[in-house]
Amino acid sequence: MSSLISILMPVKNAAPFLAACLESILAQDEENWELLAIDDHSSDSSRAILENYSQKEQRIKRYTNDGEGIIPALRKAYQKSKGKIIHRMDADDLMPPKKLSRLKKELIKAGEGCLVSGKVEYFAKNGLNDGYRRYADWLNQLIEQDNHWQDIYKECVIASPNWFIYRNDLDKVGAFNANRYPEDYDLVFRFYQAKLKVCSVKQLTHLWRDHEKRSSRTLEVYKNNDYLELKWHYFKRLDYQSNRPLMIWGAGPKGKKLAKVLQQDQVDFEWVSNNPNKHGKEIYRQILASFEKIVRTNNPQILVAVGQKGAQAKIKSFLHQQGHQQGRDYFFFC
Repeated sequence: MSSLISILMPVKNAAPFLAACLESILAQDEENWELLAIDDHSSDSSRAILENYSQKEQRIKRYTNDGEGIIPALRKAYQKSKGKIIHRMDADDLMPPKKLSRLKKELIKAGEGCLVSGKVEYFAKNGLNDGYRRYADWLNQLIEQDNHWQDIYKECVIASPNWFIYRNDLDKVGAFNANRYPEDYDLVFRFYQAKLKVCSVKQLTHLWRDHEKRSSRTLEVYKNNDYLELKWHYFKRLDYQSNRPLMIWGAGPKGKKLAKVLQQDQVDFEWVSNNPNKHGKEIYRQILASFEKIVRTNNPQILVAVGQKGAQAKIKSFLHQQGHQQGRDYFFFC
């Protein structure tokens, strides 16, 4: 069935939200799908809920995770899947109406070599954290502008339960074979590495639920959410040009951590800041200079580790005035 959509869904203690999630899938106007739901040794009633739905609906297929964790669960789901089109879903989220049909239509239009994503919306019973709201707004801005890869080192540019891709393209990037967490960001980096084109659906295609027990809040692998080691891992392989001077801009917590990552990897760099109180000071055996040193440096690559939105806009303006281009000469790492 060439147009079959395989939906891969790890399930771990999702009982309070699981039935609503499954109902939102069943309510889709696109009917040619299969759901591979992998119970990751849940201790609540998730397994019973999945068994109940799978008995009533043959497109819902329940399995138990052979290992433990999201990556082994995704591997199991992918192994059991049969569709030409692959999608990932989270067991505590909801599909808005027409999600599957809209993403499928765009993917068929785009063809192989592309992945498709759409807009997201967070919701929560007790109100949303501003950070989640800003992240969703940022993702939706990327959808509007179709410039996802420009900000790949800033944060994960594609929501993990909101992409469609052809099986052939997923196989080419290694699917779920890697053991790096966060697995969703790592996979998106591999999409970028393969130079897949992101094609955007301008409508809402995913409803992201925030709650106190969601994996990104509770699991140790997601605890450190700046992911600088992962970002450097891919930057060094994909965009770093060792024949150009490398510079870090920013000496706050993220700048310091990034400096440590580069030092541990024995990579030379210059360190600059726009805080005059730090100029000339030694941190980690490195002397901080004024950001104006960039003007005197020939053809640098600059890793910007300054998180404040207002400061980022000023840095971007300054670098553009110097003729530097984002994604070639400078990269936001936070």
